[in-house]
Amino acid sequence: MNARNTVKRSIVFFLVPEFTMIAFATAIEPLRAANRMLGYSAYQWRLASVDGKPVKASNSVECAVDTSLEVERRKMTGGDRPSMVIVCSGVNVETYSNKTTFAWLREEYNRGVSIGGLCTGAHVLAAAGLLSNRRCAIHWENLPGFAEAFPKANVFADLFEVDQNIYTCAGGTAALDMMLKLIGDDFDEHLVNRVCEQVLTDRVRSPTDRQRLPLRARLGVQNSKVLIIIELMEANLTEPLSLIEIADHVGLSRRQIERLFRQEMGRSPARYYLEIRLDRARHLLLQSAMPVVEVAVACGFVSASHFSKCYREVYARSPQQERGERRQLLVA
Repeated sequence: MNARNTVKRSIVFFLVPEFTMIAFATAIEPLRAANRMLGYSAYQWRLASVDGKPVKASNSVECAVDTSLEVERRKMTGGDRPSMVIVCSGVNVETYSNKTTFAWLREEYNRGVSIGGLCTGAHVLAAAGLLSNRRCAIHWENLPGFAEAFPKANVFADLFEVDQNIYTCAGGTAALDMMLKLIGDDFDEHLVNRVCEQVLTDRVRSPTDRQRLPLRARLGVQNSKVLIIIELMEANLTEPLSLIEIADHVGLSRRQIERLFRQEMGRSPARYYLEIRLDRARHLLLQSAMPVVEVAVACGFVSASHFSKCYREVYARSPQQERGERRQLLVA
């Protein structure tokens, strides 16, 4: 066979119910564009689900698949085994538990197949036992719950991570950056540039580029001291800093910090700190099975009763009600 026409990678995209369409599309489209630029199918792929039936994405679009896990497991010893498996998931991934999927992923990995995860796919990989002491990326919204559920995984709020033959990305358009990195490793920068021109993106972002907008843009805050203080707060949620400790760190008095927060944030620094701790708590309640008391401790509250009181004041419902409403939505 002409080396030019050799398949570079054969990829199975495994679709988990409620997968994120944008991450899936921005992962598969650069492969199609690369094939077009090369003039042959260097990349081939097929879509899989547990039972071979169509899978509905989080936007309610139903996607047909080509194969099932039963068929894929039969291919393991044949010549049609993939060189890479990419798990595509999205919302409510923390409720996904399928022993057949986890076993299949471990079997493929043990046979030398590269394993990837898009958006919240790292959660499925970690549940399969593939991310212990491995670097990985997951969508920022799911990061707190993931970190609590899988403490042995080295999770980062990066766009994507490649740790040996494990590929994970934060979803959205980060899937495009990860696949462009893959294409660049397989071929060269020239092909990557041509693909970028085709999909109308001007560059491949670095793995460590921010998932979220910088604080200055996200909050509309210009004062550098306030931004430094907020970064300190966000980095110290489990063991909150005192206002005196914060003042010593930024070289301001308590009164100056109080005045700046009133001007820039419309609230006291203590109130703002409480709100970001409660925001993290809400993510943990919605995305993990952690007991309420453990959620309280993880977010810097000395007792579950104090946590519940503060939560109710901000969200007009208790932590237990928050989790109960979430369960009702999942059942419905």
